[in-house]
Amino acid sequence: MASCVGSLLLSCSPFSHSRYPSSASSASAVVVVTGLRSRTVENLVIRTRTIGTRKVAVASSVRGNPTKREVVVPAADYRIPLVLLGLCGGFVYQDNLLVAAPFGLLGLLLLFQTTRVRFVFGEDALELKIGEELQESGENVFVGGENCWKYSTFVNWEFWWPNFPILVYFKETQTKPEGQVHFFPVIANGKQLYDVMVERAGSSKTSGPKDSSKK
Repeated sequence: MASCVGSLLLSCSPFSHSRYPSSASSASAVVVVTGLRSRTVENLVIRTRTIGTRKVAVASSVRGNPTKREVVVPAADYRIPLVLLGLCGGFVYQDNLLVAAPFGLLGLLLLFQTTRVRFVFGEDALELKIGEELQESGENVFVGGENCWKYSTFVNWEFWWPNFPILVYFKETQTKPEGQVHFFPVIANGKQLYDVMVERAGSSKTSGPKDSSKK
C-alpha cells in the first residue's frame, strides 16, 4: 500500500542539470558556516552556493577517500506552508472555521517540518535527515526500513507540477520487491530538487527532461 503524503515527513522518532565541483581538503575538524554562525559536523564540510537567485547547501566529504559526487542538500522553501496558512487566515476572516481548520493544521505541520527535514542527495542514495547538522531520522514508521533509498532502485519519479512543484512522487524497489510508492510535499527549493533528481536518478517518464535521442 502506498505511503501517505507525510510518510517521509512524519517518520522522524516540491531545468537544467547541476554539478558542483568540490574544493574541500582533508582536515581534522569540519566547520559548517551558515551566515555568521558556525557549527562542527563530523566528516562533512557544508558550503552555501548560489544557483540563480537561490542558495543551496552543498556538503563534501573530507575523509581520506572523498566521494566522487558531492552531497547536495536543497534549501528549505516555506512557500507551501505559508500559502496554506494564508488560506486559513482568509477563511477565519470569513468566519468559516470548519474550512479554515484543516488548512491551518496542515500549514502548521508543513511549516514545522520545513524547519527540520532535509533531503540529502548522496553519491548513490537519497536520504532523509533532520536539522542543520543532518542527524539521522530513524526508521520510517509508515512503511518500515530506513529513510534512505538507492537511486538504482528507483522505478520512476514525478513532479506535480514541474513548473510549479507542489508534490513529488517516486517509486522504489528497495523497501519491497514489488515496489513502494512515496509522496512528499515540496518543502525544499523546487528547482534545486528537480535538478538533483535528474542528475542522480535519471529522467522522469513525464516530468522530463525529454530525451532528445528518442525523437
